[in-house]
Amino acid sequence: MNWNKPYTNIFSIDSDKEFNALALETFGSQYHHNPLYREFCQHLGRNESNVKRIEDIPFLPISFFKSHKVICGTFQPEIIFTSSGTTGSEVSQHFVKDISIYEQSYLTAFEKFYGAINDHCILALLPSYLEREGSSLIYMADDLIIKSKHPDSGFYLDDLEHLQRTLLKLEKSNTKILLLGVSFALLDMAEKYNLQLKNTVIMETGGMKGRKKEMIREELHQVLKTGFGVPHIHSEYGMTELLSQAYSHGNGIFYSPKWMKVLTRETEDPLSIQEPGKSGGINIIDLANVHSCAFIATQDLGKVHPDGSFEILGRFDHSDVRGCNLMVL
Repeated sequence: MNWNKPYTNIFSIDSDKEFNALALETFGSQYHHNPLYREFCQHLGRNESNVKRIEDIPFLPISFFKSHKVICGTFQPEIIFTSSGTTGSEVSQHFVKDISIYEQSYLTAFEKFYGAINDHCILALLPSYLEREGSSLIYMADDLIIKSKHPDSGFYLDDLEHLQRTLLKLEKSNTKILLLGVSFALLDMAEKYNLQLKNTVIMETGGMKGRKKEMIREELHQVLKTGFGVPHIHSEYGMTELLSQAYSHGNGIFYSPKWMKVLTRETEDPLSIQEPGKSGGINIIDLANVHSCAFIATQDLGKVHPDGSFEILGRFDHSDVRGCNLMVL
């Protein structure tokens, strides 16, 4: 793999065979260039000689992004994405060497699932994210707003009245509208106005903690469907530690772009990858993570379906998932 431009062909993957080959190639590169990941693999007795399938690849616990600098080689990052956190808590840091990889990843995925960006008006209702620096979601939303080239695209913060007027105006013009919002802000909007939207996709990004009563997805989506008058609520699944996102067009079923794959692991055995259909810990291969680590063991619980789509069922009750303390550095 050409380490300077190892990602140039990931966005043209068109088969599982091609994905698997590139994933194994990426493992070999990151085993050599990421000393933290190499040491983690060595603690598990895994190396290039005995990793023959993607199921053999070790997945780095996501908590390492809070406690260590997860990078390949040495470089000056173009940007550092950080997770949200309560005062005094550790936050994840994702050191991004080449921001163009992230830009190509989210734009290619968006246009695959929703069509050309400049056919849309992008309305962002993300107040909690705008209140802090380092959000990868804000970076993506801002760039999509710019690329849409629509005069009404933008961030609406807490101005729900302005947002409502804009939605009604755009609906009359038959514009394709994407309202991307954090869950608690969309709920505020749905509870304040009784809308009947025909040309608007409502996409929630999660985010209820500490703002409103926690709701299960089905309950949240039902309230939003009623309040906005839409048949489905779309969702975006992404995180600070990834440079790719999966999307759901409704019912909580997510689909990944071709360079991202979701697997589940047994909760009691972090090295055991499960067959589709069983609930377990969510592992993610994100081939856009070329300069950090492409193999992440998240703290989400989920289920993968035979067609590769997946559901998120919740989170582990404790942050130190069994197997995450195999290595203390």
